[in-house]
This record gives sequence, structure tokens and C-alpha cells, in this order.
Amino acid sequence: MLDPRPPAEEIHRRRHAVQEGLLQRGIDGLLVTHPPDLLYLSGTSRGGYLFLPCQGDPIRVDEGPDRGLERIAGRIRDALGRLPAVLGLEMDVLPVRHYMAIRRVFPGSGLRDGSPVLLGSRMLKSAWEIGWMEHVAERTAQVFASAGDAMEPGLTEIAFSGRLEALAGALGISGRVRVRDYRTEGYPWHVLAGKSGGMVGVLDAPATGEGTSPAFPCGAGYRPLATGEPVMVDFAVRMGGYHMDETRMLAMGPLSREAGDACRAAVEIHDRVLEQVEPGRSGDELFRCSRDAARELGYEGAYLGPPEGKVRFLGHGIGVELIEPPLIALGRKEPLAPGMTFALEPKMVFEGRFAAGVESVVTVTETGHRLISRVPVEVLYS
Repeated sequence: MLDPRPPAEEIHRRRHAVQEGLLQRGIDGLLVTHPPDLLYLSGTSRGGYLFLPCQGDPIRVDEGPDRGLERIAGRIRDALGRLPAVLGLEMDVLPVRHYMAIRRVFPGSGLRDGSPVLLGSRMLKSAWEIGWMEHVAERTAQVFASAGDAMEPGLTEIAFSGRLEALAGALGISGRVRVRDYRTEGYPWHVLAGKSGGMVGVLDAPATGEGTSPAFPCGAGYRPLATGEPVMVDFAVRMGGYHMDETRMLAMGPLSREAGDACRAAVEIHDRVLEQVEPGRSGDELFRCSRDAARELGYEGAYLGPPEGKVRFLGHGIGVELIEPPLIALGRKEPLAPGMTFALEPKMVFEGRFAAGVESVVTVTETGHRLISRVPVEVLYS
């Protein structure tokens, strides 16, 4: 097994990239507390604080919120001779209580949002990061290869999910996924069988499913798997700090002509978009390409959700968090660049009946793209 710990030169590269961003924005230093950001800048998500000055070496304190904050402020003052005039914070994830404590401990420091600098750096993956994600993809491919054997008629979605999680866990894959939005709970197996795939609801996704209760009304529920029924398996996992997010359609026995045609159309859209992935293209262009393909193939009404509930994105960046920049979506004009890595997920919802779709992780190269995902892009039959 590969060593999940980034080499020292990788950590140095990341810090240098963030420091350049801080200098450009006039931020004297960045105070980091969010575990994925700590992992990115230090190689461990162990709690505490990390202060990254715009120039020079970082300062790390491993103590908790109260004593740790006072201690790191003192160490910053000792190192710089003063507190930062402008202090960057992860304002998109920092709780208000902690923000108020920082205001108290750093009197006179102007507080500015430093998350765009961090996310901008994380958006461009290094060769080491891409190599590790490819290692994770080899493991998830093994899980999908065994998924058909884990299916049986009458098994509930949530029970099937449990079997898949066990397969993944045996390979060192964790179902504990990280999302940056505090209102969103990440979970590994979005398993939607038959009519469950035709349910829309609480998620910002084409299909939501029923879930197991009103306390968690999305994803796998108690619907039993049935022969000849399309089953969407959306697998989001983490290993060594990095995520994979892949979707394939599974089935026990032949699908109906309608369901089989829809699954093949989703693959066709997926492949057409991939042909357009290269540096300089925008998320908006890729989104429009997919929508045009869906229209040409006769699936405009079902593509990315029913007419009254369509989502406006085709894909999302992925790395130390499940969802991060870049966003492949309508109106996103930022050009793709080498190192950007994202999950591409064209999906269709036939409300009240089933869903069809596919999702693969891809990275942008100097000349085009390369699939990180290793799972065959096809319906997987048991």
C-alpha cells in the first residue's frame, strides 16, 4: 500500500502557493482550524491551530479552542513582534462563537476571509495528489467489481449499502466523507433502486431517494431490490484524506428497454463531455455540451432532474473534501487548468419510476484530460 503521508516537498509546495495568494490579497497570515485545511497545509488533520504567515514558517499549536487560541496568539506575537494587521480566517466554515473569540484574542487585527486563497490552491492538484487519488480509485473499482455479488432480490437498499461499506472497509476505505457546507451531511452510499431513483427532495441533486426516516430523508432506504430493476449506486468515500465520488447503474438480470436506453444515453453524454475537457474550456461550456447532448438524444425533460426541479450543475471538484472548486455548472466561466480534478455526473430522473446516470472522476492534463476512475463506464450486471 502506498504511504498516504504527503512528502515534505509536497507540503512546502502547498504552503508556498497559499502564501503567494495571501500576499496578493494583502493578508498578513492565515489562521487555520478546519480539519481538511489543516491536513492540506500540515499533513495531518489533528485538531488545534495553524498560523501560516504570508512569508516564513508556519506556527502550530495542538491545543483546543480556548487555551490553544491564546497560546498561538502569543507565539505569533513572539515570532512577528506584533499581531497581524490583517488576519485571514476560514470564514465559510468558522463558527460564530470561535469568530468572536478570535476578535477578542486578536484586538486590532483586521479579519478577512482567507478561504478563497485556500480553495484556489487546493483546486490545482499536484502529481502526488493525483497519484494518490488514482490509488484510491483502484480500490473503489474493486468494490464495484464485487457489488454484483452482494446483490440479491428482496435485500433492502440500506442493507445492500451495508454490504458495500463492508467491502470498502476491508480495503481500507472510509465511509466518513467531509463536506464544507455545515448544513450538508456527507454519507457514502446513495443507493436508489427503481422508484427510489425517481424521488426528488432535500438534496441539491437530481434524485434524492427516500432515506431511512424523516431524520435522514435521503439516500438508501428500505425499498427491496428487484430483478430487472435499475439500481443507482453513488459511492462517495475517503481514503488517506482524499475522496472519490463515482456512480454506476447496477442490475440483476436484463433491464427494460426504456431503462437500458436511458443508462446508455447517460454514458453517451458522459463521453461527449469528456471529449471537450481540456485547458481553457469552462464549466459553462461543458454544462451546455451535456445539455445539448441530452436534447439530441431525446432526454431533455429528464436530464438533471424533472422539469420543475432540475439542478444547474454537471460536476464538482473533489479532493480533501467531497465538493470543492471547480464547479462544472451553468454560468461558470472560469477556464479549466491542468491539475483541476472533478467528478462528472450526468444523470436523469424519470419521476416516480427510476433514475439513470453515471459519475466518474477526471483530471485536466496539459493536453486534455485523464480519467482517474477505474470502474468500467457501463451498466454492471450481477
